[in-house]
Amino acid sequence: MGSTPEQREELLRELYEKYRRPLLAYALRSVGGDLQRAEDVVQETLLRAWRNADTLSVDQAGPWLYTVTRNLIVSGYRRQGARVTEVPMPPQDLPHTDGDFDRVLQSWQIAEAMRALSKEHRAVIGELFFRRRTVAEAASVLGIPPGTVKSRSFYALRALRDALEERGVTEP
Repeated sequence: MGSTPEQREELLRELYEKYRRPLLAYALRSVGGDLQRAEDVVQETLLRAWRNADTLSVDQAGPWLYTVTRNLIVSGYRRQGARVTEVPMPPQDLPHTDGDFDRVLQSWQIAEAMRALSKEHRAVIGELFFRRRTVAEAASVLGIPPGTVKSRSFYALRALRDALEERGVTEP
């Protein structure tokens, strides 16, 4: 661990101040108004943030925190569904996820992960996947050989996957 216990505590204190209320509101909506469950999810999210203090900064932690919160809520419902319940839960008690919010959150997380890539890797990813160019077209636009486009896209996608895993967006 690169940070001291004091630095980790300070980070957690700042994350708590900045994100506790919005995370709690998000979790509360997602668990159908169950305050205790929402508080537990936020507490677990902040515990995970403390464990990952070396990779987080207060200003850029938002997408990571929301993703962890959402994953904890989904995991909780899955675990609950795996147990035999005395009173079956009606379908309307399942978490309501706003598709638009999830898409915006996912876009935000991908944009943050893309910023972690080198300029060359971002350019190749942009040409191939966002502008939907072929390798030959991307090579022509970027002024590099097609083999370089292929190589950069391979390493860029791997770096992007690692960055998203690091932020808790995807599973390893």
